[in-house]
Amino acid sequence: MNEATLAEISSDAQRWWARAVFVFVVGAAAAPVLLAGAFGTVALLVVGTGGVVITVAALYWFLTRRGTLRWISMTVAIAAPIVVLVLFIRAHLLWVVLLSCACALLAAVCARAALQGRTADRSMPEHSASPSHHPFVIMNPHSGGGKVAKFGLKHKAEELGAEVVLLDGPDLVDVVALARQAVLDGADLLGVAGGDGTQALVAAVAAENDLPFLVISAGTRNHFAMDLGLDRDDPTWSLDALSDGVELHVDLGTINGRPFVNNASFGVYAEIVRRPDYRDDKTATMLEVLPDLLTGHAGPRLEAQIGDSVMMEPQAVLVSNNAYGAGDLAGLSRRSRLDRGVLGAITVSVANTRQAVGLLRPHAY
Repeated sequence: MNEATLAEISSDAQRWWARAVFVFVVGAAAAPVLLAGAFGTVALLVVGTGGVVITVAALYWFLTRRGTLRWISMTVAIAAPIVVLVLFIRAHLLWVVLLSCACALLAAVCARAALQGRTADRSMPEHSASPSHHPFVIMNPHSGGGKVAKFGLKHKAEELGAEVVLLDGPDLVDVVALARQAVLDGADLLGVAGGDGTQALVAAVAAENDLPFLVISAGTRNHFAMDLGLDRDDPTWSLDALSDGVELHVDLGTINGRPFVNNASFGVYAEIVRRPDYRDDKTATMLEVLPDLLTGHAGPRLEAQIGDSVMMEPQAVLVSNNAYGAGDLAGLSRRSRLDRGVLGAITVSVANTRQAVGLLRPHAY
């Protein structure tokens, strides 16, 4: 079967998936009207929308208040969807809601399938990789819940000819200095099995010296590896690049001289994670500092200028290395390309309850 025939089959399949999207979208919209009637449809919209608004507003009050009012707000946030569910059941409309939601979910699945071909057309081009004679890999055995030991990454990398250094000592290790020394010692490839922060630091050293960089998906969330199309469940597949790999040419973001492969965060989240007690108890730290941060009583006053738009005092700004596909049904908050030479930006403002309800529509650029 030649490539032209495969392309035709793929195009036909995508058209059928697109038709299925249309059918399920119509089904999701028509189900309440046909099965619940005009009055029932209005009731579904009013009760459902009201429940969502009340829940979001109560959650905002929970995050911005302390003491008794905080826990009253949490009670309302839990009770609101339960009340909506009971009302739907008593009106015999729950099955209509579930049917409409199922159609919407199937529409999203079909949209993802229909857009796979288009996403593939936009994927980053692959380049042939030169063989490595002295690969140097830094591994963090604590990252990702111990994936380095769980998958035997050190032993497997060494079998493939790599020099491996474990970040296993009690003292903080300067990975940038470690990588630069490896280059001086003759390393012709740098790699990291660890989190995205460590990946970025070593990637910058590789870029400085025009060396290939190997990403091993041994972190906790592995966002960078995900956008590169790597297997996040089994990092051993990443090691195949030591013997049979291809190159992807991607952008490296920098801010004040510090590199990042995913994003740089300003505002609420950045203020929370920089606190020394955050690592020991994330939930308690967030609940303690969020009221002051969200109400503007603490934290920095931000001003973001993105192109011709100026946002005054947003609570959070996220600048990403290439834009996330937040508005794409098939994007699922991924970046389809990492080589566009652009930055993405998302700002969030939650200075009051009304803005909290509008959080489902953040400003993205």
